[in-house]
Amino acid sequence: MAVRLGRLELSNPVLVASGTFGYVREMAAFVRLDRLGGVIPKTVTAKPRAGNPTPRTVETASGLLNAIGLDNDGIDHFRAHHLPYLRTVGTAVIANIAGEDEDQFVQMAADLGEEPGLAAVELNLSCPNVSHGLDLGVDPAAVGRVVARCRAACPYPIIAKLTPNVTNIVTVARAAFENGADAVSLINTVVGLVVNWRSRRPILANDIGGLSGPAIKPIALRMVWQVHRALPDLPIIGIGGICSADDALDFLVAGASAVQVGTATFADPTLSDRLLDDLPSRLSELGLSDVNAFIGTLQSNKG
Repeated sequence: MAVRLGRLELSNPVLVASGTFGYVREMAAFVRLDRLGGVIPKTVTAKPRAGNPTPRTVETASGLLNAIGLDNDGIDHFRAHHLPYLRTVGTAVIANIAGEDEDQFVQMAADLGEEPGLAAVELNLSCPNVSHGLDLGVDPAAVGRVVARCRAACPYPIIAKLTPNVTNIVTVARAAFENGADAVSLINTVVGLVVNWRSRRPILANDIGGLSGPAIKPIALRMVWQVHRALPDLPIIGIGGICSADDALDFLVAGASAVQVGTATFADPTLSDRLLDDLPSRLSELGLSDVNAFIGTLQSNKG
């Protein structure tokens, strides 16, 4: 079950998505953390953020619309308070950071590069609910610059988490890859809107939010497959509506080398742990004992 994503080696392909697993310690009672391929705590910003006003989540058909706004304690508190605990969890720890501009991304990557015990840094280039975040993530040139500068500033593997809210995901992924990204995470949430027609107002205080959950799985799969076919040497982490081992295998066969369990954790905190029981038996149905022999083997019906 071991997989490699650039310079990042994981004991297995099951990760948990940033923003859905807290700072990890909150989930220790539900998940055997040391079994997971890795954990990704919630996004950290340069300064503490209170996030957006409430209501900031609303359930939708087969999904969840959120506009949390990156509520977090800031990087200084993360380094002093959360990292010491994260170093004890017994699996790969991938920090996730978001800057309001390129310089903030680079400074935070450099700061985390001074800390022992991390496995990689994931750049949140795609949050739709924070000023400047989405603007940067839709510009391939800007994505390339941030990845290159963060790679130069930080010794850890760099993962670029990309937005689906673009015309051509391959162009953005190529910019990240050519500028040194060890992997890309596909996808972050899809921008959406939920309204109350009686009050004639959006339900979220922020008006729009990011849609996640099973509703976006076909979009995420399509983007994973497109990027893998265009850039077969770029490792991909698949995200979007993973609720079972079958969902995870859909992403792996489409070209992802690992997956992140996100919104499903809210309904079933034990899911990521149970996937590790189910994946080997599913692969054995195909006569496979190595997950790497399965990754990226999806064949087009068009030849």
